[in-house]
Amino acid sequence: MMILGMPVQDFAIMIAGMIVAGAITGLLAGVFGVGGGAVIVPVLYEIFRILGVADEVRMPLTIGTSLAIIIPTSIASFRSHKARGQVDMSVLRVWAVPVVLGTILGALAARWVPSGVFKIVFIVVAGLSAIRLLSGFPFRLGNDFPKGFLMRVYGFITGVLSALMGIGGGQISSMFMTLYNRPIHQAISTSAGMGVLIAIPGAIGYAIAGYDKPGLPPFAIGYVSLIGIVLLAPISVLTAPLGVKLAHAMSKRTLEISFGLFLLIVSARFVVSLVTG
Repeated sequence: MMILGMPVQDFAIMIAGMIVAGAITGLLAGVFGVGGGAVIVPVLYEIFRILGVADEVRMPLTIGTSLAIIIPTSIASFRSHKARGQVDMSVLRVWAVPVVLGTILGALAARWVPSGVFKIVFIVVAGLSAIRLLSGFPFRLGNDFPKGFLMRVYGFITGVLSALMGIGGGQISSMFMTLYNRPIHQAISTSAGMGVLIAIPGAIGYAIAGYDKPGLPPFAIGYVSLIGIVLLAPISVLTAPLGVKLAHAMSKRTLEISFGLFLLIVSARFVVSLVTG
């Protein structure tokens, strides 16, 4: 018996893998204030490959679906963090417009600018930040966020990079906040809100960009797979609050080390993707 062109056993393994990925995504969203794209993107890419999705649409379909899944996951994570009083809403208000503009530009730039350029920037910045967190070296760019233009530039950069890589932006915004002496718990809690700002315009942009594209699988709206959303999003939403509890139960140093290791792992994944193409 075949389901979606796959033997039943293979289909069941694929579904189980997506459920596990959804659970891990939710935990990461809660613990580190990220959308979980670092987990979602490679899992979805492999699943779409197995399903025989055409090469020319596979990566944008993966990124668009990842951003769509990040929407409910980030909302669940953000609400749980906000209930604990650790979210700095003033930062999100300043970043809101530049983040959305950066996300839109990132989706457009993906057509012409090689994604490898942006991956290299992320690898360098995230790698250095991870080393700082793991070593405990008190390097700072400043004692608090700069006012005005530079602050908005950071938000814009976060939006551009996140849209190109299909992530919620939490690892980037948390990195900026800790570099400006913000406590790690506050940085992670505030960054949970970034996923919402980035994922909504990002997912809409990818859905529009992929409209009527040949080679898309069934039940896809442009570059957004409804099957992927249905299978991953509910599990990630359920596990996100558990991740939040875990984050706030950790000491400052434990959370710094955990987030540093997380940044190293994400950076390593992008290094591999650059090498393998």
